[in-house]
Amino acid sequence: MEEDQRRALRRARARLVAALRVAPLWDPLEERGLFTRPMVEELQSAGSRGEQARQLVIDLETRGKQAFPMFLSILRDTGQGDLADMLIEECERLPAPVQPVDLRPVKLDLRRDKQNENVNFPERLSMPIQAESERPRMPPAPAWGSAVDKRNRDLVYQLKADPCGYCLILNNVNFSRESDLSTREGSNVDCKKLEKRFKALRFNVLIRQDLKAQEMVLVLQQLAQRDHSALDCCIVVILSHGCQTSHIQFPGGIYGTDGKPIPIEKIVNYFNGSNCPSLRGKPKLFFIQACAGDQRDQGFVVDCDSPGDEAPEGSLESDATPFQAPAGNVDEPDAVASLPTPSDILVSYSTFPGFVSWREVSSGSWYVETLDSVLQQYAHSEDLLNMLLRVANAVSAKGRYKQIPGCFNFLRKKFFFACE
Repeated sequence: MEEDQRRALRRARARLVAALRVAPLWDPLEERGLFTRPMVEELQSAGSRGEQARQLVIDLETRGKQAFPMFLSILRDTGQGDLADMLIEECERLPAPVQPVDLRPVKLDLRRDKQNENVNFPERLSMPIQAESERPRMPPAPAWGSAVDKRNRDLVYQLKADPCGYCLILNNVNFSRESDLSTREGSNVDCKKLEKRFKALRFNVLIRQDLKAQEMVLVLQQLAQRDHSALDCCIVVILSHGCQTSHIQFPGGIYGTDGKPIPIEKIVNYFNGSNCPSLRGKPKLFFIQACAGDQRDQGFVVDCDSPGDEAPEGSLESDATPFQAPAGNVDEPDAVASLPTPSDILVSYSTFPGFVSWREVSSGSWYVETLDSVLQQYAHSEDLLNMLLRVANAVSAKGRYKQIPGCFNFLRKKFFFACE
């Protein structure tokens, strides 16, 4: 999409949200290949008409070079030509000119006359010069991860509440026949491990099993609407099949047991500062065990010894589902749009976007198994980001097919778990 078209959509967003009739748009948007059916359903689930309109206008920026003229055509076909005309006018408006900066040199009076030579500057001599041996010695800074560091540094989240907060685990194992999604054998192993681990880390653990997409949304909204004022943190763990979705902030989607996807950024935004005021300024952590696509990474050869952690091929499964590319010409650079991202949020993914995430029937997923082990060994001494590096390093060394976890980190401070 051209920059003037983006600018027009942004300038007109408030007026479009106020006046746009979205109901007649859905069918032509899908028929012309601008959005797929799941994308349309996702937009329809955004809330009120105005919220649907706002999300539609935002998503249009990611739909490629033909999105703007096609949208204008659809507006005219649905009797909203006045909005199309408004967008064209905005498109033809020149951007505000950049005001030139005054770079003229400033004249300084550098004449060193007698009056200037007699000026005293006592403030420059107010601190006596000390010999190195006379200077007071500062105590050494505590090592990162020490008890002093956790409690006294400004850049560390304080976890004083007991329990620290809620930990919601959504564990989808059995999927409907209509969804064409397989049973996630081994996921109950993951669920039990994380339940035990987060209870030991002083969290109130809530478990919900085998939920449809709308049921997942309801449970997440109910947690976000609770009063977290007396708590210091919130954790959401999702164990399910996953897929790629259109996104602005956080990539990927999670399937309910009915085969309907929920965008991860929608899940995360239930807990941001606007939608969950009692968690403002408090860390909100999301751990996602699900595929982010259907590519299988076979890795590359390196000139060093790698741990021999070959997984038994017979029991290895993935949480992948095929990604259907949207019809029409999609301009790939337009898939990135910048929005202010909520603070105090970390989303940890089991795999890199576009790739599968591996799970074994007997021992659970590589990601959760490693995360649990790292938390057990290092939660008492290391911050979360350092531990996630350990998880990524360990998982990346596993198996014939490769996998590497990663995270989107918008925390403002270091996060240490409160260990008993």
